[in-house]
Amino acid sequence: MKFQRLSNINTKRDAWVEINLDAIEHNILELKSFVKTGSKVLAVVKADAYGHGSSMIAPTLLASGVDYLGVASIDEGMELRNNKFTCPILVLGAAPVWAFDYAAKNNISLSLFLDNHIEAAELTYKKTGIKTKAHIKLDTGMNRIGVEPEDAVEFIKKVQRNSTIELQGIFTHFACSENEKKTLEQIKRWENILSSIDCKNLILHCCNTAAAIAGYNIKNYNMVRLGLAIYGLLPELPPFAEKTPDLIPAMSLKGRIINIHTAHKNSGVSYSHTYITDKETTIATIPIGYADGVDRGLSNKIYGILNGHKVKQIGNITMDQMMFDITGVKANEGDVITLIGTDGNENISVNEWAEILGTINYELICRLKVRLARVYTRL
Repeated sequence: MKFQRLSNINTKRDAWVEINLDAIEHNILELKSFVKTGSKVLAVVKADAYGHGSSMIAPTLLASGVDYLGVASIDEGMELRNNKFTCPILVLGAAPVWAFDYAAKNNISLSLFLDNHIEAAELTYKKTGIKTKAHIKLDTGMNRIGVEPEDAVEFIKKVQRNSTIELQGIFTHFACSENEKKTLEQIKRWENILSSIDCKNLILHCCNTAAAIAGYNIKNYNMVRLGLAIYGLLPELPPFAEKTPDLIPAMSLKGRIINIHTAHKNSGVSYSHTYITDKETTIATIPIGYADGVDRGLSNKIYGILNGHKVKQIGNITMDQMMFDITGVKANEGDVITLIGTDGNENISVNEWAEILGTINYELICRLKVRLARVYTRL
């Protein structure tokens, strides 16, 4: 039996993203088999859980054994708090110093890596009487944010001595988990820093999804951060990775046919007539376009699945609609075309779109969130 519920979006469109909560539960349990016994798990739910809906999937994540939720900003953390989630939340990115007191009042942990972050924590305590909960971010090779290795030990000790900060953990991020040599260089910097400080009772995390699956030999960590694979997609892995998790993609993209008509041979389709019919062609239109996050660069290059048959998308993808050649396929207005996902024996992965566009699957699933309702299912 199929259970489904709609997210809290008022929509009257025949287009939606479907999220399989059973798949997310399966993926978490599968990934935990790659994690060192006793380690905590942080689920990365930034960018609205990579387009899957952070507040809607959080109950499944927490019920599946996730300990922490990771977000990109205080605002993302507040969405979870406003939806009554009391679990630990860590802002993985940089938070503005003027908002530290807001995070403290709402029990949201922040990433510290600058002296003015310490000053902001002191001011927050003076104003509110609440200690800033924090994880120190180390930059061991990403060159994005974080304390430089040569300054790390002094900075960590300074924070540990500060009575206005509740230091919960220390972390870093691997830039090239798929590259063994570069990752081992970062691990060495990480372990050299931690060997010089008192790590007792601290949460130590450096492994992202790819590093956790690959199984790098790392001495100092007791939590992993899982992102893309939670949602059923694999990041690039190093060649030495012997085993990969059995993941189920959680997201599907679907639209109902709103019009079917026949075009004569040599008829142009859509703006600029980038597609010309080579025969009498049955054309179906669905109400999904580039304003919904489907890149216009996919025009004339992708397929949908209609009643178990692959059908070619034709003509330029427009802002709100796109067309398919459904010649020879029995169909009616209201039938569903699946753009990402499975119908019958056919499947289309977002990885196919990423390859066409020369980008990564992360980017494309995050885009599908502007106007598309989320429908949550359990099969």
